[in-house]
Amino acid sequence: MSSATQITNLLYRYAELMDAGDLEGVAALFTRAKVKTGGGEIIEGAAPMLALWRAHVRLYPCGTPRTKHVITNPIVEVDEGAGTATCRSYYTVFQATPDLPLQAICAGRYHDAFVRADGQWHFSGRDYSLLDLVGDLSQHLLIPVAA
Repeated sequence: MSSATQITNLLYRYAELMDAGDLEGVAALFTRAKVKTGGGEIIEGAAPMLALWRAHVRLYPCGTPRTKHVITNPIVEVDEGAGTATCRSYYTVFQATPDLPLQAICAGRYHDAFVRADGQWHFSGRDYSLLDLVGDLSQHLLIPVAA
């Protein structure tokens, strides 16, 4: 499997785990990563990411956030020799709850960095500050988000 495919699979695995409510699994993807939050804070590693998501993401009795993260337009640039890569992509989050009809609740961009270790690609960085469009996040997040 090509490096670009492995990297885009990491993007899609993130969406799959987040939508399943597997916050531990999604945090594990960021074990080697430094993440810039929407507030500009830098968080490093799985445990701080798990704590952030537990504090911010509303999970429903079904165990999920009742969302679908759709990640599109990945532009992957790989330096095979250095074992590093970057990817710019778009995301749109859809949600439906008993109190919210199905709708897009936000859209933005991910700027990600990756490193290859032991033959596998891993997230090494993510910029979460690129939130471009804000809809009704009241049923998804436990904190207010300014439009």
